[in-house]
Amino acid sequence: MTFSVMPLLRLAKAGFVMAREGVFGLAHLPDLPAGPRFAIAFARLLERHSVRDKSAELRLSDALNRLGPSYVKLGQFLATRADVVGKEAAQELSALQDRLPAFSHEAAVKAVADQLGAPVEDLFVEFGESVAAASIAQVHPATVRDKDGNERKVAVKVLRPGVAKRFKRDLDGFYMVARFAERFHPPSRRLRPVAVVDTLAQSVAMEMDFRLEAAGLSEMAENTNGDAGFRVPEVDWLRTSKGVLTMEWIDGRKMSDVEGLREDGHDMEALGANVIQSFLRHTLRDGFFHADMHQGNLFVEPDGTLVAVDFGITGRLNQRERRFLAEILFGFITRNYRRVAEVHFEAGYVPANQDVDMFAQAIRAIGEPIHGHDASEISMARLLTQLFEVTELFDMHTQTQLIMLQKTMVVVEGVARTLNPNLDMWRTAEPVVGDWIREHLGPVGKLRDAGSVFSSMGRIANDLPLFADRVGRMSEEFEKMTMNGLRFDAETAEAIGKAEARHTRSGRLALWVIALSLAAIAVDAWY
Repeated sequence: MTFSVMPLLRLAKAGFVMAREGVFGLAHLPDLPAGPRFAIAFARLLERHSVRDKSAELRLSDALNRLGPSYVKLGQFLATRADVVGKEAAQELSALQDRLPAFSHEAAVKAVADQLGAPVEDLFVEFGESVAAASIAQVHPATVRDKDGNERKVAVKVLRPGVAKRFKRDLDGFYMVARFAERFHPPSRRLRPVAVVDTLAQSVAMEMDFRLEAAGLSEMAENTNGDAGFRVPEVDWLRTSKGVLTMEWIDGRKMSDVEGLREDGHDMEALGANVIQSFLRHTLRDGFFHADMHQGNLFVEPDGTLVAVDFGITGRLNQRERRFLAEILFGFITRNYRRVAEVHFEAGYVPANQDVDMFAQAIRAIGEPIHGHDASEISMARLLTQLFEVTELFDMHTQTQLIMLQKTMVVVEGVARTLNPNLDMWRTAEPVVGDWIREHLGPVGKLRDAGSVFSSMGRIANDLPLFADRVGRMSEEFEKMTMNGLRFDAETAEAIGKAEARHTRSGRLALWVIALSLAAIAVDAWY
């Protein structure tokens, strides 16, 4: 393990900031050994008196925002990994507010010019001051003139200068902690902390390339082209690069302004249903969903259309995973717990050595209570959370895509219930889930699957002559090798000779090391 003092110093600074903001005061771990318990008690001596009246969410938010973009993203990422940080910590982190101070207008203008290769005044008629700032980027209103002379308002998202370098530097510290945990705390190896940091690094790298976000917006626009009541902003590709994303300006009210939406005369029940059904439609029909659908990323236009922005974090489910998800939800609706259990085994989520009947009994313990209550009291997100908790008892392996889905479902359901506290999740979801099941699991779906099988067999049949030709040539080569022996060209023979020489030298060296070691042991034993 390589060691560098700088990541250690940066981690020490992070620990000091967290102590000052009262983060260690949130730890309630009575079973901790005496050493860590003493360290937490010492850290609490550094707390500012003013933080003791703050909620857990505010303490975490203030500490991570003070530490900068890397720590904010780490907190948001860990909010999706309840399997790593625990359910309570994940809930507190999910409320993390991403609100860093804006960087200067001059820096934004320079970044846009550098990224797009032209002065800002040549690209935009107007380029305004920042209206929103987060950990990775900030947004500026601007005006562009099209070829026909018409002007239109756009939103320009600009990457924070130096943020990529800072992320790389802070990731060194995260990796150091993860490696120490794996090396000196064996129980943590099951959670694979280094792999967790790897996933964070990959996620952030993709989020900082705005071309990928633009592609996500474009894909979602194609998927939802015929959907009434939902859309995404149009991308201005000519003014988009790795560090700049230009898109249509949305004139709508943020969904976080619930009172404002009521004053505008919107149908709150219809809006809540639209949020749920849009998310399920994207998940089941398209297999591509917005994985950060909180109120701040959702706008409502005057005609009631829902507009989603900020596609830095997205999730995907393949056709097989979508079928399993639909069957699981439908199994709970119809109380077919045996089928829900079988789906988990078919998907490979639960190891085959577990007992399917015992697992079905555990599923029943989750499903039966929901049938004794009014539908408005039943949370689909809570059901999925309980489902994943139960599967841990049966050695279910972590499924990253399902954890992201469950986290997004919690957020989406929370948004919908702020609009309509009496939301009936199951009745709202049934048109989307039921239609998908009838289309894909009913007779029409089975015929389509059969057609896919025949199509695959047809492709294989078309390729058979090519396969036969390759097999024939391989047979001829094997026959030549049998008659003439295995032959190498001069270059291959020379390479093998060098490798053998190195192996011989290494073997001699190893024998000498072993012999000297044995001699040293013998001498030590003699004396």
